[in-house]
Amino acid sequence: MHIQVSGKQIDLSDALKHRVNTHLGNLAERYFDTGLQAQVTFGKARSFFTCDINVKAARGLILRGEGEAADANAAFDDAAEHIAKRLRRYHKRVTTHARSTTRQEQPERARSYVLQPVDDHEPGDASPTLPPKTEEEETFATIIAEQPADIPVLSVGEAVMRLDLAGQNFLLFRNTASRHISLVYRRDDGNIDWLDTAPLDTPTP
Repeated sequence: MHIQVSGKQIDLSDALKHRVNTHLGNLAERYFDTGLQAQVTFGKARSFFTCDINVKAARGLILRGEGEAADANAAFDDAAEHIAKRLRRYHKRVTTHARSTTRQEQPERARSYVLQPVDDHEPGDASPTLPPKTEEEETFATIIAEQPADIPVLSVGEAVMRLDLAGQNFLLFRNTASRHISLVYRRDDGNIDWLDTAPLDTPTP
């Protein structure tokens, strides 16, 4: 397992790096047979240490955990426990998924755009350095970055599992049953919604 440990404006001890490698290595051996890649980033916010763990697992699985505590070791423990809880929740399915030899459908390629937020001021308001914007310019956000994105081909259950393992708020995918684009997303109340674009007369899988 390849693990990269780094800190944002903080120094990390060799003992902490060894602890991270040992803990994540044991976790990988339990659930996965193939090599994994992990990025562990420590930082500091106010008086707390933060830890962000991103693991690229087998067959497109992404696992993410975030932690915060009074010291770096405890912050790592918090983030690692988030990942461990999610893996325990999907233990059987994750293990089967990772060890399956069945050919997985290749994800569809798409483009992802990063949009700059629209200013709050009214159209035509003057700025000290910029000329007033027209109403049309105020309506649409500005594209400031473009990057490739994958749309995986999954069942609804697999999509929900990936959403939870990655700690994401939403996941766009092509439904293996209906072959239409679907979206699962996390609601404010903690439940997960599934948005299906298949025609209304299509049987629900």
